[in-house]
Amino acid sequence: MLPRMRVASKFHWLNAALCLALSLPLALAVCIASANDRNDQPDHSLAATVGASSEPQQYIGPGSCAATSCHGSVKPVAGSRILQNEYSTWIVKDKHSRAYQALTGDIGERIARILKLNSKAEDAPKCLACHALYTTPAQRGRPFELSEGVSCENCHGPASAWLGPHTTRDWPHEKSVALGMYDTRNVIHRSDKCLECHLGTKGKFVDHEMIAAGHPDLFFELDSFSAVMPRHWKSPRESAPGKPVEDAAWAGVRDWSTGQAVQLRAEMERLAWRAKGERFDKKDVWPEYSELSCFACHHALVPPKDSWRQAHGFAGRRPGDPAWNSSRYAVFRLLAKQIDLPNAQELNRRILEVSDEMSKLNPDRNAIAASASAAAPIAQHFAERLAAMQYDPAIVMRMLRQIPEDAETISLADERAAEQAAMAMDSLYIAYSKDAKPSNADEVRAALNVLFQQLENPSAYNADQFATSLRRIGTILR
Repeated sequence: MLPRMRVASKFHWLNAALCLALSLPLALAVCIASANDRNDQPDHSLAATVGASSEPQQYIGPGSCAATSCHGSVKPVAGSRILQNEYSTWIVKDKHSRAYQALTGDIGERIARILKLNSKAEDAPKCLACHALYTTPAQRGRPFELSEGVSCENCHGPASAWLGPHTTRDWPHEKSVALGMYDTRNVIHRSDKCLECHLGTKGKFVDHEMIAAGHPDLFFELDSFSAVMPRHWKSPRESAPGKPVEDAAWAGVRDWSTGQAVQLRAEMERLAWRAKGERFDKKDVWPEYSELSCFACHHALVPPKDSWRQAHGFAGRRPGDPAWNSSRYAVFRLLAKQIDLPNAQELNRRILEVSDEMSKLNPDRNAIAASASAAAPIAQHFAERLAAMQYDPAIVMRMLRQIPEDAETISLADERAAEQAAMAMDSLYIAYSKDAKPSNADEVRAALNVLFQQLENPSAYNADQFATSLRRIGTILR
């Protein structure tokens, strides 16, 4: 794992955000890979059959991985292909192991009452879907406890068919995948798995009703979230014979960039099925307010003379109409232009169609579904390209300079876009400084800390102040 200062110092902002979300029902759960439930892709949810094997796919619980000779060592094992302390890291440090306990607290139970779930949160399928290894009885290969939280098989798939074989010498990873293991080594798949709960699918999601009841809004960035998780796997993994080993710094950049593209694609797909009224629970709510900028309505009210919102006006929308939450595109668009300008321009056209329509009082469902459906495959194109490309200091430095140059647009998009910018700058600078070892690293780090400090109280967020702080980092980098 990279020596990330953020985990111990200024990144307590994200750590606190994750703790908050895991202290409330449903959202922050799985973070190690799967395909989103797109219409043209197989369903990799817990209720689905996984892998190419004809054997029944069953879940057997995290205890099967806990032996010291498997993944339960108290420290990494020297010379091993894997760390062998993955279970120990998960049970001691990973918040996912405590996801179920979040449902049993006062706030979780209050949300269950407000939502009229007719049960406690810890018994409600709506909450267990993302807070536990929640399966049908037929999928249980042996007894395990829901209270163990989000555990190994939430991310790696049902282990009944591959648990024994994958421990044998020279057993290839591909055979485990064929038997139902989920391919978390693929960064696109890993992002998809995280987003099953950190963004949502037709069957598990956080909507405005849940947010109003007290559930936190969802946001995501693969590299930052993995650091705080913390990682319990080698990064980067050893390369195949004949291929160079990727520098650990650039593995983090790959996670950030690819995760951004996958997140955008998944958001476009979610927006499309919501516009079409394809929610699993059949509730037809439109527009779904959780797709909009929360902070357009929920912010501290100050005298007009002190309002940065009114000072900047409401470009592209009628005053009073909440803007679409563009945070999953606000920063990524800068990377897309750098990587593939023609496709970036087409993606931008489609996203503008979405943004303009969603920022109306009564957005047209058909128009939204069409534009979002057209944007999704372009975002996927970028994900595939970013997952496969080579990274170097020049690419990273260009992004580190371009984000501050676009400070005003990003900061005015809303607080969620500012979060994405702060996490991006942090991930990118960690990678760059590890490689280049700049002499002013302490000054840049201090400036990055200021960004996160300004995000600690979302109601007090000030776009002008954030833009100033972001531009200052650009000045230091130059």
